[in-house]
Order: sequence, then C-alpha cells, then structure tokens
Amino acid sequence: MARKAAAQLRILSYSSAPFVDREEAGKLLAVELSEYRGQKAVVLGIPRGGVVVAREVARVLDADLDVVLARKLRTPGHEELAMGSVAEDGKLFLNQGVVSELGVGEAYIQQEKARQLVEIKRRTELIRQIQPKIPLKGRIVIVTDDGIATGATTQAALWAVRLEQPEKLIAAIPVGPEDTIRRLAKDVDEMLCLRAPPLFAAVGQFYQQFYPVEDEDVLRILGEQRRSR
Repeated sequence: MARKAAAQLRILSYSSAPFVDREEAGKLLAVELSEYRGQKAVVLGIPRGGVVVAREVARVLDADLDVVLARKLRTPGHEELAMGSVAEDGKLFLNQGVVSELGVGEAYIQQEKARQLVEIKRRTELIRQIQPKIPLKGRIVIVTDDGIATGATTQAALWAVRLEQPEKLIAAIPVGPEDTIRRLAKDVDEMLCLRAPPLFAAVGQFYQQFYPVEDEDVLRILGEQRRSR
C-alpha cells in the first residue's frame, strides 16, 4: 500500500494530567486542528468511545461525522499484534512483514477475516440505517479515538481508511504511549497527540469520567449530528 512519509508529528505534552471526559478531549483536539475548519473534512470515530470524541471535533470544524468500522486481524499467538485489517466493504490489508515473519498461512488469514466480518456486519446493520457511509476518496480525513494503548485497533482503522484514497489522512489522539504514537505516525500524513504520559497502563486512567459508551449512544450521536447538518 503506497503511502506518504509522516509529514508532521505533534506530541503536545508528556503530562499525566487526566481529561475531564471525552467531550473535553475532543474540544482540545479540535483547537489544534482548527486549520481544517470549513475544508469539508470527515471526522471518523472508532467505536465506541472514539465517536464521542469525534462528535466534538466535527462540531468545531464544521466537518462531517462518521465511524470507521474496520477490524484488526489478530496474529495467532499474538492477538494484540495486528497482521492486517478488514474494512467495512470487506477489503483486506495485510502487513506482509508480520505475515511473513510469523509464517501465517492463507487459511488462517481467511478464517480471521471471516470472524472479524461477523462483527463488522453486526455494527454495519445497526449504524448504516442511521448514518450512510461517507465516501472518503479525495477528502481530508481525521481518525480519532478516546486514546490508544497498543494501537492495534487504530492501526487497522488507518490502514482501511488509506485504502479509500483520502487526500490527507490525519490521526488525532487525546492520549497514548509515545512509542505507539510514533509508530502509528508512519501510517498517516499527520499525527496529533495531546498527551503522551511516560507511565501508561490504560486509557481510562487519563479521564476523570470514563463512562461506558454503548451502541445506543453511538446511534444517538450519529443521528443527532446528521439531523443538525
């Protein structure tokens, strides 16, 4: 998959201070992305918590809001290591380096793809009744979540979005480990991370309020945003 080298990497702070909630994190990201206001950007939230963050970014930037339903393909024996991703339309991206190094066979790849497509189908049937998929070709696309730990899910999302040939692909992350942020920066044109604390255990430790986000919450957010536009 052809891609540009990371043109810009911004880690704004190494603070361990928590955000109040996902809404605050989204608003802070939007401030740093203000140059994209009015440029018909698309903000993609990674379900579920990332959709709350994405809503705030989309509001401030006057951007379209959608979700990215890609799923990582788990590597046998190393389930947190993504060997690739499968997109909502079934397109497959494989990290050939990982596949070759670990000797993953075609039969396993197809089985894992089928397993992940089951969850994609479930979410697609729920979400696409409310929010039809927005085409990404030629658009400025901002992918966000409420934070990252290993980064495997985010990486899968970025790989899938890149297959749709956006004009520019940006990852906007409230909080994550520096090594993960720098690794993911190789898959995007711009990487923004608000905080990269030196001691990182879980995303939830960096939020004062880290309530569960359910499918119903995602549907409500998408419905409200679509009606407002």
